[in-house]
Amino acid sequence: MARHFVRRACLGLCALLAGLMLATGASAHEGHDHGAPATPPVTTLAPRAEAASADFELVAVLRDGMLAIHLDRFADNAPVDGATIEMDTPEGVQAARPMAPGTYAVAAAFAAKPGAHDLAFTVTAGGTVDVLATTLTVPAAQALADSRATPTVLALLGGSQLGLLAGVVIGFLAAVLLMSLRRRTAALVIAAGLGLAASLPPEAQAADAPKPATRDAAQRLPDGSVIVPKPGQRILGVRTIVTASASHARAVELPGRVVPDANASGLVQTAVGGRLAPPQGGFKPLGTKVAAGDILAYVHPPIGASDLKDLEQQGFELDQQIAIVKRRYERLSAIQNAVTRREVEETEIELKGLQTRRATLERVQREPEALRAPVAGVIATSDAVAGQMADPNTVVFRIIDPDRLWVEALGFSPEVGRSGASGRLPDGRSVTLAFLGAGMSERSQAVALQFSVTAGVEGLRPGQFLTVLAEAGAPRTGIAIPRTAVVRGANGQAIVYEHVSAERFVAREVKTEPLDAGRVLVTAGLPPDRRVVTEGAELIDQIR
Repeated sequence: MARHFVRRACLGLCALLAGLMLATGASAHEGHDHGAPATPPVTTLAPRAEAASADFELVAVLRDGMLAIHLDRFADNAPVDGATIEMDTPEGVQAARPMAPGTYAVAAAFAAKPGAHDLAFTVTAGGTVDVLATTLTVPAAQALADSRATPTVLALLGGSQLGLLAGVVIGFLAAVLLMSLRRRTAALVIAAGLGLAASLPPEAQAADAPKPATRDAAQRLPDGSVIVPKPGQRILGVRTIVTASASHARAVELPGRVVPDANASGLVQTAVGGRLAPPQGGFKPLGTKVAAGDILAYVHPPIGASDLKDLEQQGFELDQQIAIVKRRYERLSAIQNAVTRREVEETEIELKGLQTRRATLERVQREPEALRAPVAGVIATSDAVAGQMADPNTVVFRIIDPDRLWVEALGFSPEVGRSGASGRLPDGRSVTLAFLGAGMSERSQAVALQFSVTAGVEGLRPGQFLTVLAEAGAPRTGIAIPRTAVVRGANGQAIVYEHVSAERFVAREVKTEPLDAGRVLVTAGLPPDRRVVTEGAELIDQIR
């Protein structure tokens, strides 16, 4: 009888407890409008403080009792190395020691006390002295300890009336469990306790979950902005510029190609056909520097069998005539008193002419044609192979000066590019161009334009294609930014990232027009006097 009474009492109390919890949960969530959820704060960053001036931007991060100070230039976000930093705290002035380029460290004993701490940093770098003031907020030590501790049941219930009632019921069930001798009753009471734990509010159950460790990680916030801690900015190489509105000439894009300078290039061709032979030391490889007049190859003219016999016959005849004239000259020289001086001189001149003809005939048979470099430069192309038969006017070598190159472009007006032009290569590099002239062909619908490369010639080669951005039309007002600052969004819209604070970046949709090889003109979407990311924007855009 007593056992049946205990079992019924347990069942009744469990039902009562479940009903009270359901009623309490309903009263806590029904009839209340909490509004839109607030933007979740960034909880994965260590305590930090930031300050900025016209020259510097500073971020101080607290970790393990040390304050890491990241110092950058405000305009371009470049780390400031070799600076002297003194921190003025309520406990006195402390000097920071350098740890890495742009990073300094100082002990922060005051951070053991929770609350807001006013700090002042005196920065001296490159003759510039600036004072940056900020406030570092340290969370309460007890709150941090509570977040790591395991809460009790009463704590999970929040100390409400339901918590008191649950405590009384749990105590009663525990007493009944001790008094009961049957396993079924014990199992029933344990099941009631598990039901109590399962019916606790989700907030109470989540309190047992371990808190994430404090760490600095780049992340994208729900509003679309991106948080990139200063160490991450150093790794990504983030650089910025301060925007300014100005008047810029409009530019048009023209297809272009790199060609050699006509005054610093030349072709090596054969005047007559023949067999190629290397000079002393062999054929020179591509890229070899040569001077004007250097011998690059020899051409041995081919002589047929019939021609060779004719040359031999001419040689025999010349030898015979030389012998006859030579004997006559010797006889006349021996009897100079019996003959006139004129006969002796005429015989001597005839003998020298025959000897010259014989030497020329011999040279034609044996001496090859020397191919010489017409200008100084490097060997750009070479088709020379020992023993190769070359036809007349065959191009064997091409010599160019790599420091003197031109660019040919096709346009629709001879006035395009006269005031200025630049070229953009496929790899993003740019070259500076100077206008040389424009063609006047009537058969072609496009006008040929020629430019000389005045800067950025390193790495260029003839035949390389590029885009020529030539100034044309009236100037336009806008903000000029590097092309690397513009990224494409998911919808194809042009986006730039504004550096709104030390570690926060906001995407701005902009309208752009081509300006030159390295810049675009922002005509809408970006006001002046804003810091825009010029390097690392593509990497920031990939942070999720």
